[in-house]
Amino acid sequence: MPLCKEIREFLIDSVSKTGGHLASNLGTVELTLALHRVYDTRRDRLVFDVGHQSYTHKLLTGRREQFSTLRQHGGLSGFPRPYESEDDAFLAGHASNSISVALGMAQARTLLGQDYDVVAVIGDGALTGGLAYEGLAGAAASGEAMVIVLNDNNMSIDPNVGGIASLLQKMRIKPSYISFKKAYRAIFSQLPAIYQFNHRIKERIKDSILPGNMFSAMDLSYIGPVDGHDVKRLESVLRWARDMRQPVIVHVLTQKGKGCAFAEAHPERYHGVGPFDPVTGELKSSGEGFSEKFGELLCKFAEKDPRITAITAAMACGTGLDRFAARFPERFHDVGIAEGHATAMAAGLAKQGAIPVFAVYASFLQRGYDMLIHDVALQGLHAVFGVDRAGIVGGDGETHHGIFDVCYLRSVPGMQILCPASYAELEAMLEEAVFRREGPVAIRYPRGKEGAYTDCSTETEQLLRTGADATLLCYGMMVNEAVSAADILEKQGLSVELIKLNSIGSNDYPLVMQSLRKTGSLVFPEEVCAAGCVGTAILAQAAGESICLRNAALLNLGEGIISHGDRSLLLRDCGADTQAIVEAVRKGIPSDTKKA
Repeated sequence: MPLCKEIREFLIDSVSKTGGHLASNLGTVELTLALHRVYDTRRDRLVFDVGHQSYTHKLLTGRREQFSTLRQHGGLSGFPRPYESEDDAFLAGHASNSISVALGMAQARTLLGQDYDVVAVIGDGALTGGLAYEGLAGAAASGEAMVIVLNDNNMSIDPNVGGIASLLQKMRIKPSYISFKKAYRAIFSQLPAIYQFNHRIKERIKDSILPGNMFSAMDLSYIGPVDGHDVKRLESVLRWARDMRQPVIVHVLTQKGKGCAFAEAHPERYHGVGPFDPVTGELKSSGEGFSEKFGELLCKFAEKDPRITAITAAMACGTGLDRFAARFPERFHDVGIAEGHATAMAAGLAKQGAIPVFAVYASFLQRGYDMLIHDVALQGLHAVFGVDRAGIVGGDGETHHGIFDVCYLRSVPGMQILCPASYAELEAMLEEAVFRREGPVAIRYPRGKEGAYTDCSTETEQLLRTGADATLLCYGMMVNEAVSAADILEKQGLSVELIKLNSIGSNDYPLVMQSLRKTGSLVFPEEVCAAGCVGTAILAQAAGESICLRNAALLNLGEGIISHGDRSLLLRDCGADTQAIVEAVRKGIPSDTKKA
């Protein structure tokens, strides 16, 4: 279809410049076009699961001219955002929630007596998450008129794993069956008694000759599978499903990366990408970062100790565990998009003597919070959590920034939180966490590469510079901004006592208290939300020790709802960059002693 070809060419060219989610969007062009022919997204509610496949939707709703700003500071988001367009029904970014959200919208429609249709689009990868099944059960029980489109491309980011992937591979019904079923329903709908009798017989025959269909077993009407690249058939099936006025599953088969040879061949590589050559697909590599180093180091330690196992939640490549999977397949576990399950499984492994290491994005570990407390912490089990993407992550925006983990990890009993700021510290802290610590340990590290700071220390408190005018605290990657600020202040004739915290799970910082007694001024930049930040614990300890401060500046990310964009620009907007640190120090110095 010419329009689909034009959309794909535009997406390849545009994403090659800005970066973004390529393969997932190329695979859903026809599906999105069919959805827009059947539904009016200004009135009807189209709920995307994750939302990384919404680029065609954005193009069809008047945002083509903004694509040069995709994922850039102040520009177009890479996910559906209601503040961006009324065609975006719901904010998206994480997996498996779309069915529950869509059901809530359908129930609101019934409750308020309104008239609109509701459709959720969920991938087979998201069906590896337990929340999706809670939504399916709720939808079936409700009887609400809603359509659930299952986009089956046999992929999440990495290839799908587990029972659901095997089941979907078996659920293949000839397209002619759909046409027959539609005609059958039309004929016998006028004779309900005969229809119900025949329907029971038909279902029993189908169950005896076809593979098990869990959707039908849940009392959900099932249609499919349907060719996800045939717009006309998709449109016809979607209209039929909509007009059934009940919960319906439409099983659609698509190819991730469709229409782009290099994305078809390597859909996992072109899932989320930076800029690339639109002709050859050659990625403009930025080199290895913390994630890759983490995977490399874990392999090194696993050579020494057969008890070490690695866990990922469908993110082997993203977390650097693809190397571990290749070298130690018998000790590698990909649980799918199921972070709660992964955390509980880590607890079981630890309880029986293994050393589980769960590498997971900070924003995704939020989904395992209950298991962190109930399954890991209450028994003091030795499980290690590689908390990847800690801090601002850039283009993915507010749903992916790792800026709430300090708050929730510090609330977990016995949790030890290590914060490497260099590759050398990552190695030292991971080795300590695996071999020398007891109980739960989290190691939080950022997206991307190390900065100017490349030293190594594992002390809880590390004195980097002595000074008299203010105490400047930092941890993790904020050490780079803190050192830069200290350099600027030194040129202005001011000296700060710079202390780097390498562990932030403690509530006892004697070196910091000693410094605060000397300087009387605290400046503490943190790349996290304000609630539960380490700065509040420092101030509480200072107050408890009757330390009187003339100045206390906690420079953090406020409520933590931070848009997408370059890290340096977002830090600036939040008042936590190098210049903000300099100004906070100067503001806390009495005017009669302030130097140049």
